Amino acid sequence: MCDLTGRTAWVTGAARGQGRAHARALAAAGAHVIVSDIARQIDSVSYELAAESELAATVGEIVAAGGRATAAQLDVRDSQAVNVLVADIMDHHGRLDVLVANAGICGFSPVDRISDEQWADMVDTNLTGTFNCVRAAVGAMKTNGFGRIIGVSSGAGRGGMNDLSHYAATKWGVIGLIKSVALEVGSRGITANVVCPTSVATPMVMNESTLRRFRPDLDKPTPEDARAVFAGLGPLGVPWLEPEDVTRAVMYLVGDPGLTTGTVLEVNLGTTATRT
Repeated sequence: MCDLTGRTAWVTGAARGQGRAHARALAAAGAHVIVSDIARQIDSVSYELAAESELAATVGEIVAAGGRATAAQLDVRDSQAVNVLVADIMDHHGRLDVLVANAGICGFSPVDRISDEQWADMVDTNLTGTFNCVRAAVGAMKTNGFGRIIGVSSGAGRGGMNDLSHYAATKWGVIGLIKSVALEVGSRGITANVVCPTSVATPMVMNESTLRRFRPDLDKPTPEDARAVFAGLGPLGVPWLEPEDVTRAVMYLVGDPGLTTGTVLEVNLGTTATRT
């Protein structure tokens, strides 16, 4: 495991799911972790987003395990609020070493039925939100000549998917953004990479609206009802990842000695094995 003693890390979308798992691992490695989340609902999202209590619970779990963490309720779409948070991190810690840009939303809709609101919320959260955080983090990381930026994309960032054109557009965009950043900041001791997970057992996937797409024959399908369908999507017969499976990829890139940048690490259960 990498040693992050004395380092400061920031994880967005950290109230639960992947973000919480990443934050716990970073703290276990010795970093002081700033965990941020919008912690309120976005109207165009069909599933329930995280609550303030869940953001507090992330900090509570880290502290209970002997780590250090600070919570910040933050909407990554708000560039001013992002800049204020990074300035506060620098004031209190003097450095920002790791950014895991994990915050994101998802939703299914045929392209001709995507509303202006759905499109704007998806792009503003997943792509512009990532940009806002990366832009602010790069400025801070240059101060100390060190940085590890991890953008969280998706299998939808590696190929088109039915009824996910708005989501896929943002996740492809994250890859282009991070690869370009890698070229710009490599000489400053900063690496920038992308993790592309397939379906993960988090509320973004394990909700009634999403599960019904895989079991349309059921009114209220459970994850167990959909297990076999998900398992059939890839060659391993494994239905989905756990958040910690993605965290291992994140921590590999965080702990890299600075030789890997501008790359995409797929944690995909083999679902993209047939794509170029």
